[in-house]
Amino acid sequence: MEEYLSLLERLIATPSFSREEEGTASILEDFLSSRQIADVHRDANNVWAACAHFDASKPTLLLNSHHDTVRPSVSYTRDPFLPTREDGRIYGLGSNDAGASVVSLTAAFCSLYHEALPFNLILALSAEEEVTGENGIRRLLPTLPVIDMGIVGEPTGMDIAVGERGLVVLDGLAKGVSGHAAHDEGTNALYIALDDINKLRNYHFEKESPLLGPVKISTTQIHAGTQHNIIPDECRFVVDVRTTDAYSNEETAELLQAAVCSQLTPRSFRIHASAIEPDHALVKTAERLGFHRYVSPTTSDMSQMDFPTIKMGPGDSTRSHRADEWIAIDEITHAIDTYIAFIKNIQL
Repeated sequence: MEEYLSLLERLIATPSFSREEEGTASILEDFLSSRQIADVHRDANNVWAACAHFDASKPTLLLNSHHDTVRPSVSYTRDPFLPTREDGRIYGLGSNDAGASVVSLTAAFCSLYHEALPFNLILALSAEEEVTGENGIRRLLPTLPVIDMGIVGEPTGMDIAVGERGLVVLDGLAKGVSGHAAHDEGTNALYIALDDINKLRNYHFEKESPLLGPVKISTTQIHAGTQHNIIPDECRFVVDVRTTDAYSNEETAELLQAAVCSQLTPRSFRIHASAIEPDHALVKTAERLGFHRYVSPTTSDMSQMDFPTIKMGPGDSTRSHRADEWIAIDEITHAIDTYIAFIKNIQL
């Protein structure tokens, strides 16, 4: 146990902001090699390895978490890169999100490395999760053997997230005609935008996901006008759309565009909704072992995976991205035991 706690402390002490994870990637690569894990692979700042007796005729379970972090908030009262053990906790940036999952999944993988299971194991410790970057799991997945199912390590209190909504951010642009506010002239782009925002607020999709529920639409920003006496000829607004598996991200954006006059420009379609079938082996294992199952309100690298996946890891997502981040040592101990027991109980 102590070597995994020490590994977490080394990760905390090494800055690993998204796209700058060279140091922690090297630490993880060296650690796995020191445990006599054969063929430890490095792709950019992603590190992965397969179980000792990999058999291409068997299905493969991916164990994945990320070792990049956000930047520390200005309200930190501790040195974010000084790992500190105090009152049964380890403090430091990335301890909860997702260093604890990284070391716990690594411990489980090493423990099961030579185990005779009805499926293969691949451990993938990836980069750029916090920015859904091009050189994280999106780059790594096409290089791996075929993956049939996955466990993503994120702080869930070791409850099991069986789905999460996707995300599409739309930049709205309403066009009008400028004029003097004192005269009955011009076409107010702000009014066009407000009408469209109201349409989006009340928009009803015909289909609804049985697991994830309805698509959620929130307008979060708006800007128009240059001064009080000029009718604005342009109004910009931003719409946050939490998508589901009832529609693809592209279909969702097309339907919303057809409902309004403003131009809606998607920033990206890459963060997809994730929903695992209730009769999948991973869900059945969770059900049999009595795990609490829920739909996650946060996004993760599950959104990049086109195979059945659950999200489960030590910690609490409400601690993520906050000052003085911490993880309880008992949470890591529990996570290692739980991962091992869960994996050994999967029945295909």
